[in-house]
Amino acid sequence: MGGNSSIFYSNLKSLKKHFNILAVHLHGHGKSPSVEDPKHFNIDVAAQEVLHVLDHLFIKKAHFIGISLGTIVIHSIFKIAPKRVYSAVMAGAITHFNLFSKFLIKVGKMIKSFTPFLWIYKLCAYIIMPGKMNRRSRSLFISQATKMKRPDFLAWFDLVDTVEEVYRGVPESSKGVPKLYISGAEDHLFIKQLQKDIAEDPYATFTLINNCGHVCNVEKSKEFNEVSIDFLLNNGNEIKEAQ
Repeated sequence: MGGNSSIFYSNLKSLKKHFNILAVHLHGHGKSPSVEDPKHFNIDVAAQEVLHVLDHLFIKKAHFIGISLGTIVIHSIFKIAPKRVYSAVMAGAITHFNLFSKFLIKVGKMIKSFTPFLWIYKLCAYIIMPGKMNRRSRSLFISQATKMKRPDFLAWFDLVDTVEEVYRGVPESSKGVPKLYISGAEDHLFIKQLQKDIAEDPYATFTLINNCGHVCNVEKSKEFNEVSIDFLLNNGNEIKEAQ
C-alpha cells in the first residue's frame, strides 16, 4: 500500500518471483472509489476498507508492505486487527511530525480553501523530497496527484495531523508481529523521530539505505527489494510461493 500501487512499479517484478501479490489502491487513488463522506473519513476507515478487500478475497491473514501513506494505514490495522498481520515491511514510515512539518501542515490548512490543491501537493513533495536524487520519486508523486480529485486530496490532507495518534499504542497492540522499517538516509523530516519511536518496539527492526530519501523503494529499488524479500522469507512460515 502506498496511495497508488504504481509506487511499487520498481518492486513488483522481484516480489512476484517469491510471493502472490495483492496491490491495493487507497480511497481516491488509482481506480479506487472516491472518499464517500469526507467529514467522517479517517485512517481507521481506510484500514477497515483494506480489511474488507481481504475478506472479499477470503484472505484471513497476510504480510503487508507499505510506503509513506501506506505505513500509516498499516499502523491502524495493527490496532484494529493485529491478528490479520503475519509481518510488515514499512518504508518511508511516518510516526511523528517535527516542528517544521507541523508548521507546514498548519499553513496548508490555512490556504487549502482558496489554493489549487496541486500547489499544496507540489510544495509538500519538494519539501519531503528536495534533492536531485529525489527527482524521480518526486515526479512520480506529483504525476499521481494530478489524477486525484480535489475533494479526495483534501480528505487525506485533513488526516495528516492524526498520524501521531494513529501510531500511539502500536508497539503494544502488535506484540509478536515482526516489523521491518526501511528509511532512506536523506529522509530528513521523519527518520529521527521514527527511530526514537520504534526503539520501544522489541518486534521492530530498522534498516537504513544510503543515498536516497523518503521513497527509498523507488530511488534504491534493488537494495529495498533485497532487504524486504529477505525479511519476508525469514518471517514467512505462512508464506506460500507464488503460483
